[in-house]
Amino acid sequence: MADRKHVVIVGGGFAGISVAKKLKKAEVDITLVDRNNHHLFQPLLYQVATAALSPGDIATPIRAILGQRKGLRVLLGKVTDIDRDQRFIALKNGRKIGFDYLVLAPGAQYNYFGNEEWPEHAPGLKSIGDALQVRERILLSLEEAEQLEDPKLREPYLTYVVIGGGPTGVEMAGAIAEIAKRNMMRDYSTFSKNETRIFLVEAAARILNGYPESLGEKARETLEEMGVRVLLNTPVTDIGEGEVSFSEGTIQTPNIIWAAGVAASPLLTSLKAEQDRTGRVMVEDDLSLPDDDHIFVIGDAAHKEDAEGNPLPALAPVAMQQGDFVGELLKRETADPASERKAFSFTDKGTMATVGRAKAVADIRGFKFSGFFAWILWSVVHIFFLIGFRNRFRVFVEWMWHYLTFNRGVRLITDRKSAKEEETTEIKNEI
Repeated sequence: MADRKHVVIVGGGFAGISVAKKLKKAEVDITLVDRNNHHLFQPLLYQVATAALSPGDIATPIRAILGQRKGLRVLLGKVTDIDRDQRFIALKNGRKIGFDYLVLAPGAQYNYFGNEEWPEHAPGLKSIGDALQVRERILLSLEEAEQLEDPKLREPYLTYVVIGGGPTGVEMAGAIAEIAKRNMMRDYSTFSKNETRIFLVEAAARILNGYPESLGEKARETLEEMGVRVLLNTPVTDIGEGEVSFSEGTIQTPNIIWAAGVAASPLLTSLKAEQDRTGRVMVEDDLSLPDDDHIFVIGDAAHKEDAEGNPLPALAPVAMQQGDFVGELLKRETADPASERKAFSFTDKGTMATVGRAKAVADIRGFKFSGFFAWILWSVVHIFFLIGFRNRFRVFVEWMWHYLTFNRGVRLITDRKSAKEEETTEIKNEI
């Protein structure tokens, strides 16, 4: 019997998990490496940030997802380098792991366009630590405002600025509007809901650029009806301690959330392969490197174009389909090295974004929906994508409770020493 091939997967997101699950019955050894011990459902991170869900509702331990299997290892570690010539990856702790096949799915990070000091003042939403940091800022601001009698002094604490008009920014602005205008305000006596200000800032001419223009316009109208001021054609010029600046002026607030552009993982530069302007690696039709058919790049890290020549978006359905494709390819090829590789083809089943309670927009294969029906579609799809019955059931119950009572249950301000320690503690408690 031929030696078993060793497949190394970097990243435990949608793409990496999909590859590993497809290979569970293949005659290969698998090592999956991730800097976290859990798979995170990032599309719902904003609900952790706005106190609608707990971290454990949207995170599941990777080992629990993949289960036990001979030849499967899950390692907690950060990959710092890839040696294509010697065929190994290097971890931060100095360990080297050899591979026959390498699948890179390290995801993406927020792009602050070279402004290294901005993340400190305007956190994004890519991890549980990020979401908890945003949540704490929002709750602390409400507590600060409660203690100030002067409306002018408390104005910054009741002001929220979300930068970026993509799905995350739209969903975050809508969720904050619900908190500010209805959900939590009844718990405070010093100020009223009319004092809150929410801004959604977008550098382009419209929000939801990847969606049909009519749905983007519908989302903008809905947000404004909810009390959100949508600022279009308004690029950010600077972000400092408690303020964000534009060419037209400055907004004073400690509540600044970054949901603008994303950039691929810096790890990809060690491949010394061609990358696009956001750092994503240009891949072949089978998602492998042009000069190395044993190294695959998938998910948010890959630049793959559709039939019209447009890059595939960095969305969960793309990552999952690419992961399934590479998993099937490797299963066939390791069983029969002479098998012919097919080209990856993405099946677009639609895009959707929620704007608020019972409000959403959706484009399903050319059919456009908005309002309550779109929100039901969004809810069903997101519950389906969650991993594990327990998480699906808990999120469903939380959403039903929130819909019926308008209450958000996770309004805790904890004594955090650091975001990382808080993330570890909350994951342990919730999982």
